[in-house]
Amino acid sequence: MMEPDWKQTFPWRTAMVVVAVLLLALLGTVAYLRTVGSGRAVLEEAGRTVRESMRELPAIAEKFRSGTITTTFIDGLANAEASRGGVLELATSRSHEFFRREDSRQVLWGWVDLGTTVSEIRVPVTFRYHLKLSDPWKLTTRGNVCIAVAPSIRPSLPPAIHTDLLEKSSESGWARFNKAENLEELEKQLTPMLQARASDRRHLRAVREECRKASADFVRTWLMREDHWRKDRFTAVVVLFPDELKNPEGTLDVEVDGRPLSPTISLDAGALTGP
Repeated sequence: MMEPDWKQTFPWRTAMVVVAVLLLALLGTVAYLRTVGSGRAVLEEAGRTVRESMRELPAIAEKFRSGTITTTFIDGLANAEASRGGVLELATSRSHEFFRREDSRQVLWGWVDLGTTVSEIRVPVTFRYHLKLSDPWKLTTRGNVCIAVAPSIRPSLPPAIHTDLLEKSSESGWARFNKAENLEELEKQLTPMLQARASDRRHLRAVREECRKASADFVRTWLMREDHWRKDRFTAVVVLFPDELKNPEGTLDVEVDGRPLSPTISLDAGALTGP
């Protein structure tokens, strides 16, 4: 009787499968150990970062408290002043302006009226407004709200006169012959009168809210650059102008003109109305 051939009877296929499984398990174990080691390194690095951030946080917060935030803000203005030419452009307003000049004449001690020459000019004008970045700022905080008293609004002079749309007329009195001279004199006064109008209450009131929002956006941009415009830091900016403060010393009251402060810009809502 012949003995069976061991090469034919040994389960080679099964053995090869077992060896492959063992190799895969070994490789998986090595990869797992490497992953664990890498994960531990990552966790250790994250822990170090958190600890360093926690150490820096009090110093960062200190710069943004009511007593120091104004200084922090002013220290950061240098680059903005250089890039913006020292001014922050706030708003523009276009309106149709009307001017009138009358010239009357009497003779014989007022017994004889020679009439009145009347000249008129109507012209569209664009007024521009800005603030000087070097003018005083005052910032304070209430919780997550940054309150900024911005510098006073200034008109950019001279206003832009749209001469292509200018309309003018002039009529002499019944015994006068000076309508051209009267109109010429009115035209000479046009620019000075427009400069005066740019600063009057009516024109400033028309652009105040646009100026407020532009100023608030400027403060918000600074907070974003400093990583303080976020849910756990500042979420709203209130902008006031010096003439809105009850106290001329610049102290902030809870109310302005009898109204409670409301955000000019909010993290969630964007630009709002003020103050």
